[in-house]
Amino acid sequence: MTNEQIKLVQDSFRQVGPIAETAAQLFYARLFELDPDLELLFKGNLTEQGRKLMQMLGLAVSSLDRMEQLLPVVRSLGARHVSYGVRDKDYDTVGQALLWTLRKGLGEAFTPDVESAWSNVYATLASEMQSGAETSVEAVAVRA
Repeated sequence: MTNEQIKLVQDSFRQVGPIAETAAQLFYARLFELDPDLELLFKGNLTEQGRKLMQMLGLAVSSLDRMEQLLPVVRSLGARHVSYGVRDKDYDTVGQALLWTLRKGLGEAFTPDVESAWSNVYATLASEMQSGAETSVEAVAVRA
C-alpha cells in the first residue's frame, strides 16, 4: 500500500467519524444481508459491537503509517476471531460490506481512487488477521 493510499483512507475515514454509529448500523445490516449466518456470531449488543468496530477501524486507519506496530495487533485480533467462529470466507463478506458501507456513507467522496485504497488496505489487514488465525489454530493443534 502506498503513502497516497494511506492518506486517502485516513482522510476518508475522518469523514466517517461524524456518522460512525449510522455507518456501523449500515455495515451490520449489509453484512447480515450478504450472509445471514454471520448474525449467529454476534451474541451481545450490536450497538456496542458497532462502537467497538468503529474504534478498531479508527485505530487501524490512524496506524497505517506505522505498520510495524499495527500488524501484531491485527494478527492478535485474527487469532481471537477464531474463537468467535470466524472463517476465512467471512473476510471476503466483511470486505464487501465495508466497501458498500463506505460507498453509502461517503457518497461522491468515495471515488475510484478511494475505493481502490480501501480495497488494498482491507486486503492487507484481512490477510494479516487470517495469518494470526492460522497461527492460533496451529498452536491449538500442537497442544491437542
